[in-house]
Amino acid sequence: MLEIRDLECGYGPVSALKGVSLDVGAGELVALIGANGAGKSTTLRAISGLVKPRAGTIRFDGRDITGFDPAQALAAGVAHCPEGRRVFPYMSVADNLAMGAYLRRDPILVGQDLDRVYSDFPRLAERRRQAAGTLSGGEQQMLAIGRALMSRPKLVMFDEPSLGLAPTIVEQTLRIIRGIRDGGATVLLVEQNAFAALEICDYAYLIATGRVVKRGTGADLLADPNVREAYLGG
Repeated sequence: MLEIRDLECGYGPVSALKGVSLDVGAGELVALIGANGAGKSTTLRAISGLVKPRAGTIRFDGRDITGFDPAQALAAGVAHCPEGRRVFPYMSVADNLAMGAYLRRDPILVGQDLDRVYSDFPRLAERRRQAAGTLSGGEQQMLAIGRALMSRPKLVMFDEPSLGLAPTIVEQTLRIIRGIRDGGATVLLVEQNAFAALEICDYAYLIATGRVVKRGTGADLLADPNVREAYLGG
């Protein structure tokens, strides 16, 4: 579903990605792991159009989307759940969810998807009229996930979904992400908790200083002594 070849991106004179290549198959949950600043988030931002590539190609669902802007990427079926959740704090829960569907023109299906989000996240249904900024961190993460799903995406990308959450909420969040994959969507996950990411993913890429340095199934990387020592605490 997603093919990235020799991707290079940067910020001003700084090169963040130096020839990244990776594949994500339809229906897979693929994780990107690595240290802070390795280029994981930049990879997601390039796919969703928030960063323009300097070189390389991004093909999604058979189309070349290299250089698409965010609206074009979203229309193509790519949803990006960003680091820090980025909900609209002064808007209600319901209005935040509606923003996730702003490119859609199928009100009946949008209504069905909204009902599904409220069914999957009953807390959001209870707080649908509440300002998003007054929600707890875990509730805001639920809202960010629900908002991403409202676009009915083919690919959902999560950037550090467990950041700043209590351990029990982290477990719930990762269980929800795995459930999204099990429901038929394709998932690309950037997660600071490398052990948890490798436990739930089908395949993983280890990125260091803007390059893919290791790849394999989650089980393969969990069993790799070098990965365990450097990223999993031994």
